[in-house]
Amino acid sequence: MEAKQSLVDAHSNQLLQDWEAFVQARNQEELPQNSNRLAFADPQFLTRRETRGIRIQLELLKPDLIQQEMGIEHTVVIFGSARFCDRPTALRQLQKATDLGLAKDIQKAKAILKNSIYYDHARELGRLITQSCKTMPEKDRLFVCTGGGPGIMEAANRGAHDAEGLSVGLNIALPFEQEPNAYITKELSFRFHYFAVRKMHFMMRAKALVAFPGGFGTLDELFETLTLIQCKKSSPVPIILFGKDYWNKVFHPEVLVEEGAVSEEDLRYFNYVDDVQDAWQIIKDFYPNEVPKPI
Repeated sequence: MEAKQSLVDAHSNQLLQDWEAFVQARNQEELPQNSNRLAFADPQFLTRRETRGIRIQLELLKPDLIQQEMGIEHTVVIFGSARFCDRPTALRQLQKATDLGLAKDIQKAKAILKNSIYYDHARELGRLITQSCKTMPEKDRLFVCTGGGPGIMEAANRGAHDAEGLSVGLNIALPFEQEPNAYITKELSFRFHYFAVRKMHFMMRAKALVAFPGGFGTLDELFETLTLIQCKKSSPVPIILFGKDYWNKVFHPEVLVEEGAVSEEDLRYFNYVDDVQDAWQIIKDFYPNEVPKPI
């Protein structure tokens, strides 16, 4: 019995040493090679080019298994600019720019203040979805899912938090270190290295997509979704472009039809709205027997 316990203790100590080595590598500390280190706790092995497939598989499995365990099967994915903030923050930014007297900064701050309305809308939509779905059977509930960062993403997670519900954040590791926002459900805050795997997770559970005004990242995610649906790689879901004025300025799909690049029927995949209730109504109409009326 004592011999067995000694083996267990030795194995536990080795696991601890290997884990400490992994933490050292993560913190970019110098780590000597050690062929005796356990493979799954060996950062030099796991970060080799040849083990990329393992890393991709782990990024696919971890969020999937945890969401299954917590009953997250259906989501409404909400995209939008990481730069848009709430009105009080936008007002402070404008005041600071005005005090400094820099014309470009003042112009940018004014634009952020104008677009702060979308933060409010995204927060309200997150709250409405979460509150409305509380009466659904657990297996049918819709949950808010975002890219996990600041701006519109924070607002949507914040709305779900206001309604005391769960919400998902799929963050991405970036050179300038995008931190997860404070309103994601702690157990559902995931961090990815691979954009492709992250985008796969957006679509794996998406029952609807709402794109608020945003930049290259928002456009990338929007077109990824459109392409997957157009090519029948994903089932059709309602795609809602929130902010008619913005999207009419930056997105002209009719031109693609005129040039013969897409079919006119491809335009049926999305809807333009300016109102939170209208966005929610489109989702309800798409799933008439599954989504309840708002509370």
